[in-house]
Parts: sequence; structure tokens; C-alpha cells
Amino acid sequence: MTATFYLIVWLVVQDESGRVLLGRRDGTGYMSGLWGLPGGRVERGEALMSAAVREVQEELGLRVEPDSLRPLGVSRFDIDGMQGTDFLFLTHVWAGAPTPLDHTSEVGWFAPNALPGDCLPWLPDVLEAHLTRGAWLTEQLDGVAGVRILSP
Repeated sequence: MTATFYLIVWLVVQDESGRVLLGRRDGTGYMSGLWGLPGGRVERGEALMSAAVREVQEELGLRVEPDSLRPLGVSRFDIDGMQGTDFLFLTHVWAGAPTPLDHTSEVGWFAPNALPGDCLPWLPDVLEAHLTRGAWLTEQLDGVAGVRILSP
């Protein structure tokens, strides 16, 4: 039996006041109904930054140039029987107005330290580690509370 390993990208779109853009997941196989960053699986043969640009366009209608992305960090996960790696990118530059599109029912701007209570359960810890504390590498493991920081 071969286990599935997920390769995921997430894009942190941050405005001039430091708020991050989230979309409420709708009709997804993963935690539908919860607020989360735009993102998803990387397709075979697709570059990480290209996947992040594609996901934010599909989900929120924003046009983002790959050159505007800055790598924010990497988070390995091995929880609830799922294994994979999340690649997080950050941008402060985009075109268009955030609009709920594919697999998104609404959009909103939130301070990183005041996320909605019904967001993806790992999101507050991951944003705090990578966006606020500047950690490059973290991991989430079954039986270990929160996000373990492996880098400064």
C-alpha cells in the first residue's frame, strides 16, 4: 500500500496594514466551511510559485505575478493519517478585487493575531511561526501540541 504524500502551496496576501486575506472554503474535500489561505495541491510538473499564483486566481480572482512572491517558509505535517509539506509564500502586490470563486464562499481581511475562530485549526500557529516570528521550517505531528519550530 502506497501512502499519499501531499505537496501543498499557500499564499499569504498581506495588505499595507498587515492584515491577511482569507477565503471560506466551500465544497472542498479538506475542511470545507473553514476560513483559510488561498492554496492547494501542486500539480505534476508545476512550479511551486506557479501553483500559488494559479490557486489565488482560481479561488479569489486575484492576479499575482510570480516575481512578487517571497518564500515565507515550509511546514511539514504528519497528522490525522495525512503526510505532506506546505510551502508558504507571501505577497504584498496583486491586481483585482478579492472575490469568492472556485471552492470559496466568502472572503475577508484579518489581522494575523485575530483570525476567526472557525479558521483551519493549524493556521494561527503556522502564521505566528512563519509570518510573525520569521521561522523558516516548522512541523505538525500527531501527539505534539501546536506547531514545532525547527528554525529561528
